[in-house]
Amino acid sequence: MAKKKTSKKPARRKAPARKAPARKAASRRAGAGRSSRSASRAAAARGVPAGMHTVTPQLTFREAGRAIDFYKQAFGAQELMRMPAPDGRGIWHAEIRIGDSVVYLVDEMPQSPVAAPSPTHKPTAVISLYVPDCDAVFQAAVQAGARVTMPLADMFWVDRYGQVTDPFGHVCGIATHVKDVSPEEMAKAAQEFAAKNMPPGGQRPQNQLS
Repeated sequence: MAKKKTSKKPARRKAPARKAPARKAASRRAGAGRSSRSASRAAAARGVPAGMHTVTPQLTFREAGRAIDFYKQAFGAQELMRMPAPDGRGIWHAEIRIGDSVVYLVDEMPQSPVAAPSPTHKPTAVISLYVPDCDAVFQAAVQAGARVTMPLADMFWVDRYGQVTDPFGHVCGIATHVKDVSPEEMAKAAQEFAAKNMPPGGQRPQNQLS
């Protein structure tokens, strides 16, 4: 009696295992893309252009074009756009980005309700910058032409902080945050600072605080 031939089924090849980290990385990238798009849509929904924050400072100059060059050199600013005045004299509107923030710059116009700083008109605001290395940025601003109005120091609010006045009269505070402290620690440090530096009557000494 003939023996039946038994046929062996070919072994199935295992599909190569996919690397989980690659899938996770792709998932993260996709998620980041979705988050970015969602953020842009959310910003547009509330009337904020993409890449902008809710509050944007606007500085007035007599030479906004030169100011843009200064901020590029001093703070690594990126020029986003500029709109010359129709008569070719000055700038109607310009935008620069410093870090993650946008600043508007305009030239002083006769019909404008604001004026550029001058020897007889001090600026009414301080532009504050948080940077990773305030000492390096402070030095770069001075080398670019800024004047030191408050030397860098470790402040009681636990920032290393100083101020410069740019060549156009605007005051810039430059800081690096050192550490977080509790409100109680901050209040105690403020009292110690006041006791050591404030004259009788509570008037602040010149250039000690912004």
